[in-house]
Amino acid sequence: MKKLSTLLTSALLAGALIHNVANAETLEIGILLPSPIADVGWSKALVDGMEAVKAKYGDDVNLNIVENIQEGPDADRIMNKMVGDGNKFLLLGSFGYMNGGLKLAKRNPERTFVHASGYKVAKNFSPFTAKYFEGAYLMGMAAAELTKTKKLGVVSAFAIPELISTINGFTLGARSIDPSVTVDVIWINSWFDPAKAQDSAKALLANGADVLFSNAQDTPSVVTVGEEAGAYVFNLNGSMKEYAPTKYLGVVKTDWAPFFVASVDAHMAGNFEGQNQWLGMQDDVVVVEDWSADISTEMMEKIKAKEAEIASGAVHVYDGPLINQAGEEVIPAGSRLDDGAILGMDWHVEGVNSPLPK
Repeated sequence: MKKLSTLLTSALLAGALIHNVANAETLEIGILLPSPIADVGWSKALVDGMEAVKAKYGDDVNLNIVENIQEGPDADRIMNKMVGDGNKFLLLGSFGYMNGGLKLAKRNPERTFVHASGYKVAKNFSPFTAKYFEGAYLMGMAAAELTKTKKLGVVSAFAIPELISTINGFTLGARSIDPSVTVDVIWINSWFDPAKAQDSAKALLANGADVLFSNAQDTPSVVTVGEEAGAYVFNLNGSMKEYAPTKYLGVVKTDWAPFFVASVDAHMAGNFEGQNQWLGMQDDVVVVEDWSADISTEMMEKIKAKEAEIASGAVHVYDGPLINQAGEEVIPAGSRLDDGAILGMDWHVEGVNSPLPK
């Protein structure tokens, strides 16, 4: 699998050409998002990444943002309109935009598309995904130290491979510290539903969870519920510490700026090549921050050591042995789950109590 470094190299080799093309014509960039652009969350992280493109190119690019569009016919209609309006580079910010976006890309080979969380590739269509499971593993280690009930709760959006692998990473990290820890998951089938997220968090707490994980929720609802109940909580994408000043465990943050800048550079140079961009700690895309002061010094040393091992590639979250919910060995000791299996993950590891939705 080609890495971000490949994209960066091809863009840098054409630096002079990039400058000339950018000055010749303003690049219109269409950005389609599944949730409102709040102060924190997934959509905000994507926009922040694209703001780095704007900072580099200034008036040579325009960012045309449409937010809070649910996956389905409305999204297809809007992305088609974006093409009709002259956008030459499109950022499609949700898994469910994949099929409509790919069809559009094939009809418009002169345009470039980058698509969040998917897996389908075309010459001008690159999916990009963060290895959230790397950061979630570290959060699981911290959660295992701080839980008293040995029950961890996850409020999650959709049961797609990206989020399933993140929950599994969280569980593996926790059980590497305490094998008696278990994880319950509630799927709310929405990226942005504050009321449903809040109710789900309360249900997990009522079931005994004392650490909550807000998995791909573009709202601080889960975080505020945790703070009010005295339960530790963490989330993805952007810091929500202000909503849980005493119980914030930390954040698995994403920095999309390097990937977006490199992609726009390559588009302007005329050498963009669609490829599956799966980015993590090694690429400086996944960063874990805002660690709770309640984590012991000894545990933080263990976490930092594991973080360094993951970032260097010395170890992998999905090194065997791996056992599934049914108690079956999926990967033996000494082996590693391959990238394709993780990108298509449709099973939970041992320790996750909740079944996947059918």
